[in-house]
Amino acid sequence: MTSTLELVQTIDVANTLGEGVQWHAESNSLWWTDIIGSILYRFDWSSQTLHQWTTPEPLTAFGIVSANPVTLLVSFASGIARYQPDRNGLNWLARPELHLPGNRFNDGRVDRQGRFWSGTMQSLGDRKPTGTLYRSDEQGCHPVLKNLTIPNTLCWSLDGQRMYHADTPTGRINQYQFDPVSGTPSHAAEFAKVPRGYPDGATIDAEDHLLCALFGGSAVARFSPKGILTTLHELPVSQPTCVALGGPGMNLLFITSATENMTDHQLDVEPLAGSVLVYSTPYRGVAESAPLVSRCPVSADAAR
Repeated sequence: MTSTLELVQTIDVANTLGEGVQWHAESNSLWWTDIIGSILYRFDWSSQTLHQWTTPEPLTAFGIVSANPVTLLVSFASGIARYQPDRNGLNWLARPELHLPGNRFNDGRVDRQGRFWSGTMQSLGDRKPTGTLYRSDEQGCHPVLKNLTIPNTLCWSLDGQRMYHADTPTGRINQYQFDPVSGTPSHAAEFAKVPRGYPDGATIDAEDHLLCALFGGSAVARFSPKGILTTLHELPVSQPTCVALGGPGMNLLFITSATENMTDHQLDVEPLAGSVLVYSTPYRGVAESAPLVSRCPVSADAAR
């Protein structure tokens, strides 16, 4: 069950909190964010060149509308926006928690129908369960799941009939029945308990298995559609944060990581902490859905 994949490359960016990694097949490039560093990255695979943009707020999650010109649908710390970094273009769509100054957005993703989802968490104080998972669609921005502490692990089964989500401190990944038409999850049930660490960013592979970064667990876990742990892949970093499958053959596993709150000794022991790790795998990925920007109108709170 425990396995070590072949590490084929590292992208040494020393991220404080690397997150949101995804492969964009159309542009043959890898994208991710350093939330705390307020940096957006793109790594062009063919040329092996790294591009980066300083973002106006911590960028926590995004969907790629276009790689040329770069157009994203994103969650910044304070809200959801259309963002064009090359043009300094920023159009707020929703900022539903400006009345909660201790909260910020966190993990998010585009569902298979093109709706953008992102959840909030308390970034200050004792991290009480004040977070909410929001869905942005043609009717606006809607709260879907409430009383969250650190929302994470958001992804959907290949057929779009199941949604996966975790409140990280519980150590548990939940599964929901999902209505693809309305975008409504229901009938929450435990999908899996992670074997160690905490569930962070996740993805679904071409066999409908869920791969999840185990923050604090130095591993990536792979679960079958029935929630059975099939493989635990050991990593040289203790704080993996998010995973994506991609590359020209869709068989590379990309893993972001963090150095947040690590001591000098821990950093010496983990020289790859904060890097993006690239592994050759027996798995295949599926393309990320593009956000349908037209489904996300500007809400009344966005102008504040």
